Amino acid sequence: MNENEKRVLEFLKNSDKPLRPGDIAQGLNMDSKEVSEIIAKLKKEDKIYSPKRCYYTAKK
Repeated sequence: MNENEKRVLEFLKNSDKPLRPGDIAQGLNMDSKEVSEIIAKLKKEDKIYSPKRCYYTAKK
């Protein structure tokens, strides 16, 4: 897991509600395309999930 992946995962863990990729990108001052790619990877690794369409949160 690279540094940006860790940042995205931590940001989701520290959020009290599910977030959209754009919200994560803005909160971490990252490119939204890069955040979307990281989300896809983390979802595939089963570290995050989507409780509703286009929103993501970390697994407990």
